[in-house]
Amino acid sequence: MDAAPSRRSLRRHPHLNLPIAVTAGEPAGIGPDLCLALAETELCENLVVIADPKVLRARAAKLGMHFPEQLNILPITCPDAEVCGSPSVANATALLESLQLAVDGCLQGRFAAMVTAPLQKSIINDAGIPFTGHTEFLAEACDSPRPVMLLVADELRVALASTHLPLRDVPDYLTQDGISDVITVLHADLKSRFAIDNPEIIVCGLNPHAGEGGHLGKEDEAIIAPVIRELAAAGMNVRGPVPADTAFTPAAGNKDAVVAMYHDQGLPVLKYAGFGNAVNVTLGLPIIRTSVDHGTALDIAGSGRADTGSLFAAIELAAQMAVR
Repeated sequence: MDAAPSRRSLRRHPHLNLPIAVTAGEPAGIGPDLCLALAETELCENLVVIADPKVLRARAAKLGMHFPEQLNILPITCPDAEVCGSPSVANATALLESLQLAVDGCLQGRFAAMVTAPLQKSIINDAGIPFTGHTEFLAEACDSPRPVMLLVADELRVALASTHLPLRDVPDYLTQDGISDVITVLHADLKSRFAIDNPEIIVCGLNPHAGEGGHLGKEDEAIIAPVIRELAAAGMNVRGPVPADTAFTPAAGNKDAVVAMYHDQGLPVLKYAGFGNAVNVTLGLPIIRTSVDHGTALDIAGSGRADTGSLFAAIELAAQMAVR
């Protein structure tokens, strides 16, 4: 996040009939910086920022800018005074409230979509509130049994069969039913939300060389391969398990999305390809949710060096999906 600020603009979407909710995220991070930048875009009138107004005003003052009165704010109250770079556990409940307000607004038809700035997960957990991440929170809030985390950087799309788990827990977590559900949700949402008629999906193996015929692990042959055969027989254009070290290369052939078995199998490739302009999308929900691809960047909050690229890309993608 220590890059020069992006000059990418957000233009009006004439067919966007409802506003998009943007949660400002951790008040001690760069979320407030990014939200203030929205005031200078053409899409500002179609956005509602969910934040504590006093936090935004304090951040505007720190950045040496006049507070943009044209910014539409749905207010929450953060009990602890905002200090750049120093998150407070006292604000944890308010931050989750901001997410719930956005979810409720989407479910009730008041918002077209929600876009989230980053939260400091450790602070919420330190407050005694179990919080694995946005994906899991939104799944519970929407009563959705199988959320799917999808990262998007231009034409590269990476979905995760498991999300925020310790690496040692991944093999035990992966099941045929779970992998089948992830691929099925991905396939359906690529068609409905990305307008891809016949999505081509590549599924990574879990082990090096996709198990090397069982010599480097049994999961690929016993768990992943049967799912792919079943879904392919049902008419899906899905293939694998493909070794992860080749799945992203041209040699693996055309692909609309790649399914990685765990977080750090797929996301390093995507972030290398599109860091600063990549978008996190939660599939499998009855609402549209996108997010930035970076963290709270506590070290540069209020410095004027926050890059708006990923937030702008997340809002643009949410708008595109909403008008579809």
